[in-house]
This record gives sequence, structure tokens and C-alpha cells, in this order.
Amino acid sequence: MSMTDPIADMLTRIRNAVKAEHKKVEIPASGIKKEIARILKEEGYIDNYKFIKDGYQGIIRITLRYHSGKPSIRGLERLSKPGRRLYAGHEDIPKILHGLGIAIISTSKGVLTDMQARKLKVGGELICAVW
Repeated sequence: MSMTDPIADMLTRIRNAVKAEHKKVEIPASGIKKEIARILKEEGYIDNYKFIKDGYQGIIRITLRYHSGKPSIRGLERLSKPGRRLYAGHEDIPKILHGLGIAIISTSKGVLTDMQARKLKVGGELICAVW
């Protein structure tokens, strides 16, 4: 069965695992999902991620981060959807919670955070917001 929005599926799996207070969550792998996981690790929202080969497309195992029993990820939201793509130039990239959260953007320079995209002065597709 094909999925219409695999990135939204990834975000929903992470959101559900956080609400259920799981330590790990497994997600079917793809290139963009690996990049999203890399950014979540760099920004401190998850402890670690690992790509596992399984003979098919592979699996990304994400280890969630908690501080004093509270999750580091308080919210995840898909911004650009298959039915309505959202693009922004570097000057129009939104600040998530006035800079306390991050927006993940697919640009011509790769998948970047909102701050990196503004610094490099590149725009692109707004993938998701994390806070």
C-alpha cells in the first residue's frame, strides 16, 4: 500500500511515541527522513538515530530525548502538504515560537533549519515545524 505523505507519517509516529513516553520509535527510511532525523539530533530534540538495513528500504530507529520525565519535543507540525505546498524565500521564512522552535526547510543547498537557510540566504519548501 502506498502512502500519500511519508513525512507526515514520520512526524505522527514521533508525536505518538512521545505521548506514549516510548524511548524509541522505528520509521521506514528515505533520504529526506534521514535528513530530518539528522537535524533533530543536531538541534537536541532527539538523543540519537540509526539507519538499519532490512533488505527493503531500511528503517530509521530514533531514540527520543527526555529531561526530568518531560519530552524535548513538545510539538511537531507538517507545514507543506501534498495538496498544498508551502515555499518561502529566505526573508519570508517564519520564526517558530519567536525563535524558540525550528522550521525544517528543503532548499537547493540541502535540508536546513530556518536559521541556516536565513544565514545562507536560500529559500525553499517548508517541511515542518518543531518546538
